[in-house]
Amino acid sequence: MDGEIVLVQSDAGSLAPAGWARLPAIIVAEGEKTAKRFLEFFTANIENPNTRAAYARAVGYFLDWCHQHKLTLHKIEPIHVAAYRETLTKSYETQTVKQHLAAIRMLFDWLVTGQSVPINPASSVKGPKYSYNKGKTPILDAEGIRQLKNSIDASTLVGLRDRALVMLMFYSFGRVSAIVGMDVQDYYPRGKQYFIGLQEKGGKYHEVPVHHKAEEYLDAYLQAAGIAGQKDAPLFRSSKGKTPNVLSANRMSRTDVLKMIKRRAKQAGIGENISPHSFRGTGLTIYLENGGTLENAQKMAGHASARTTKLYDRTSDQINRDEVERIPSF
Repeated sequence: MDGEIVLVQSDAGSLAPAGWARLPAIIVAEGEKTAKRFLEFFTANIENPNTRAAYARAVGYFLDWCHQHKLTLHKIEPIHVAAYRETLTKSYETQTVKQHLAAIRMLFDWLVTGQSVPINPASSVKGPKYSYNKGKTPILDAEGIRQLKNSIDASTLVGLRDRALVMLMFYSFGRVSAIVGMDVQDYYPRGKQYFIGLQEKGGKYHEVPVHHKAEEYLDAYLQAAGIAGQKDAPLFRSSKGKTPNVLSANRMSRTDVLKMIKRRAKQAGIGENISPHSFRGTGLTIYLENGGTLENAQKMAGHASARTTKLYDRTSDQINRDEVERIPSF
């Protein structure tokens, strides 16, 4: 949509008002004080960059819609938010609609406490009902993960990096943003056991024991890259051009990992439309299939709720298929 708000980094690496591509017209019309309060909602109130970007998109879409309907900030009422909710439901899934409404509600809470507006017009608007008991992320079975791993050429530095990254996501159940956010020092020994330290959502630090195979792949990558002693440097680094044995000093982004996964899956002949998040679900499912408990899976994945962990449990899929196959063929 035209109303999307774009955040960019300043030279100092932090977000600043000057880093916005533009402000929504409906905010500009309110003057400097409201514009400053609006910017502070994103720059001072939201720490996670992924959440910040998602909320910026959601708010930008809504304020652009309001501007198109000739509304000012002070004229927005619950009925307008409800009408916008109905517009969203025609184009987006329920979970996305709920996220957009949450962003709008939080923004107006912030504006109310800053005395920029008198009331929150979104506070009384309910989101659409959303109930699910299974995740939608495509996952691989044991043979699929083996097929993908074996298809990666480990004779090159890029291949060693990709194998280590993929298998670490699989064995640790780690989120891609936390994995690529690791520095070399976040892979460390304690006694005879190696651990990784992951910065999770909400600033939480999550420590995970490293599977011996993931340790093997990480050590091979670190040795080939020659970065074991560079403690404060990024662990997983982006490629430098098309040279398979040269990496840059820059950290891989989530987009880099997504492109790599798509490329590797295609090379391996895997038809599933997998993403980096697929390895979290794959690892959890295979762990549970092999007798792991939901309680321990929750701890390893860093989930606040066992209900969230259960979404990744696809073991019932296989049970259902096995039961159906009991029916004789005719």
